[in-house]
This record gives sequence, structure tokens and C-alpha cells, in this order.
Amino acid sequence: MPSLRDLGLSEYESRSYRAMLRTGPTTAKELSQLSEVPMGRIYDVLSDLEDSRLVRTQTAGRPKKYVAVEPDIALDRLLDTKKQELETRAEQYENVVETLRTEITDREPINGEFWTAAVGPKETLELLIERIAAAQSELIVVADSAAAGIDLTHASNRVVEAMEAALERGVDIELLVTPSLVAELPETVGREYDERLTEYDNYTVRTHASVDGTFNLIDGEEVCLEIPNPLDPHEAFAMVNLTDRQFAADIREVYLPRWERAEPLEWDENTLVGIENGS
Repeated sequence: MPSLRDLGLSEYESRSYRAMLRTGPTTAKELSQLSEVPMGRIYDVLSDLEDSRLVRTQTAGRPKKYVAVEPDIALDRLLDTKKQELETRAEQYENVVETLRTEITDREPINGEFWTAAVGPKETLELLIERIAAAQSELIVVADSAAAGIDLTHASNRVVEAMEAALERGVDIELLVTPSLVAELPETVGREYDERLTEYDNYTVRTHASVDGTFNLIDGEEVCLEIPNPLDPHEAFAMVNLTDRQFAADIREVYLPRWERAEPLEWDENTLVGIENGS
């Protein structure tokens, strides 16, 4: 059950404030008795409540009297304080992350081989998004079927967001697709890629019929290979992620001639109609 302690008050502060709501203006001694806060602590508690602007004091007479601020005002003030604390803490965490980012990413990469795999459409998509987010200089995306791109019909927004973020941080992206893939995709998907990505100078999309398989080549040293579901080729079954510079170089060697022969693709109605008609 929510309590004032959830908003930062101590047990003694919470009991004292609630007691003052029942009594109205009261002295420290009376409040100590009513709230069962020890007399040796009551003045410190009242001082903290004053600092939090939850009580007001009457100093004209003796003994001093205290009155609680109205609940709506008190709760708003407690909420504002918590928000400020969270904002300050978030800034501190951001500074820590930036410091660690510089410290960690400035290290020379170790040239090692490593592979991992994700099984299932959801897991495959998450791995793809993660690896796109890891790209630092270059991302090559090759797709030959509608299963390519991890079911682009439903996941396109997340993929586009990840690619857009990569473009923003200066990653060069090349997207090579087959005409059949373009024809199979809903027009809204093509529009999303066109409207959000083509404005970037470091993004290029081309089409070529002679494309086999689906893969992503990242920074010249990492490859993500998509494996379609054998029971449903329109659904991604798994993705294998390999960090191997020699294998990545071999993939690039096969890819480059197809890229050079590919035609620029514009996601307009004439292009889509022409592809669907086989022209």
C-alpha cells in the first residue's frame, strides 16, 4: 500500500505530518505525544518537515506552534522533489556512462573469432537490432526475400529506427535488395524506409536480381546470417552472428560485384509498378 515513505519521508516524519492533519496547529510537545515520536527527536523531525515545506510555523507566541500544509500542496511538493532527485540522478548516470564509454571504447579491439545464435522470430529481431546498434563505421544489409530483414512487414519500424540511429552517428549504410522483395513488401514499409532514411547522405539503397541469401555485414568484421523457417520461408527461424574478419572479407568479396552492378532504387509508385510487372 502506498505511503508517504514512498515519497521520501521517514517513519517519524510521516507520523508527525499525519498527526498534524488531525490536530491542526500544535506544539512540539503535543505532537510528540500524539504521534508517538520521541521528544528527543521531534524537533529534528519538525525541522526536516519545514525544510521540505510540509509544515508552517507560528513564531509570534510561545511555545512555537506548527501546522501541516494542505495535503494536495504537500504531495505536489514531495513529487516535485522526487522528480528533481531523479533528474539529478539520471544526469549523474549519463555522466558515468559517457566517462565509461570513452574509457572502454578507446581500447584497441582484440582480433578474435566468436559466434552466437538466436532462435525464433523475436530473438532474431532482438539480435539484429543489437548488432545494428553496435555498428560504428559501416553496415551492409543484403536481403533476397520477404523473410529478409526479420519479417519487415511487422518489424520494419524497429529496424528503421535502429538504422536511422546508426546513420545519425555517422555509420555508412548500403541496402541491397532483390526486385521480388520490393514487390512483396507492403507499400507502407517501402515508404517508411524512403521517408526516414534516404535523406541521409550516408545511406544508399540499390536493387539487383542476382542476390542470394540474407545477411548483414558490420564494420568489415562481423556477419549476421539469417536462417528462414523451413516450414514458413516468410518467417525468420534463427540468426547466426559471427565475428571473423576473414569470413567477413570473403562475404564482402562476393557482395561488391553485385553492388556495383545494382541499380539505384527509389520507393515511388512507378518503381513499384515496374517491378511488379517485371520491368
